[in-house]
Amino acid sequence: MNSEKKMGSTGKGKKQFFKYYKKQLIFCILIVVISLLCGCSSKQTSNANLKNIIVGVDDFEPYTYLDVNGTYTGVDVEIATRVFHKLGYEPEFKKIKWSEKNNYLADGTIDCIWSCYSMNGRENDYQWAGPYMYSRQVIAVRSDSNIENFADLTEKSVGVQATTRAAELFLHQMDSELPEVKQVNCFASTEDMFAAIRKGYVDAIAGHEALLNELIRNSDGKYRLLEESPNISKIGVAFQKGTHEELTKEMDELIKQMSEDGTMESIVEKYGLDGDKVIIGENADEE
Repeated sequence: MNSEKKMGSTGKGKKQFFKYYKKQLIFCILIVVISLLCGCSSKQTSNANLKNIIVGVDDFEPYTYLDVNGTYTGVDVEIATRVFHKLGYEPEFKKIKWSEKNNYLADGTIDCIWSCYSMNGRENDYQWAGPYMYSRQVIAVRSDSNIENFADLTEKSVGVQATTRAAELFLHQMDSELPEVKQVNCFASTEDMFAAIRKGYVDAIAGHEALLNELIRNSDGKYRLLEESPNISKIGVAFQKGTHEELTKEMDELIKQMSEDGTMESIVEKYGLDGDKVIIGENADEE
């Protein structure tokens, strides 16, 4: 009898111990779950505090282009993201039809244009932030071409992307030392322009130096750049004229800080650009 009581007492003690342990385990699990939920809530609140801003871009490597995951990356994307985050905005990069960019800006489809966009000659067309960078316009030809300088383009056909600085230069909508060429072919995209010179539809193509350098690097020596440059451009961020005046002032201050502390240089050199040339811009056209 005493033996049975003792065994019963021991069994009851074990049950109480496991019951207590179970409660403690459940309590610990609840603490972990609550901590995780609080962390997620804090992150969501942080993101929610950023105001959305829609940035109109074009596929323009190495400035704005899609990576292997289908996410926009590049020089302009990294600079824009840093600038807007510091100013309380979350940028949404939206691919646009480049020739319709002004319409998208006017009707509010996008808030700004940030895709290696030249300020020269357009200073009064937009509310600008910048310049934050400079870019040379250059001309690429096939390596076996007899085109060596501007004069050799006279009887040739040239490919450009529509509504770009290169198009304005070859169509003589702005002053340059370029001759009258046989034909100017305006393409909707840089991919079409590259395809045109690959297939021999044009004798030369023109555009931003960094863009055409991508063609050169991936061509196994099939193309080369002319030494002469028809224009050096100031690159900026374009908003609808008469809007975002305070924001662009804040952006200008931040861009200046990022240029002075080396942030801009580290970003552009990550994508193979020469920081001394594109950030300092000592030879830039300041018209």
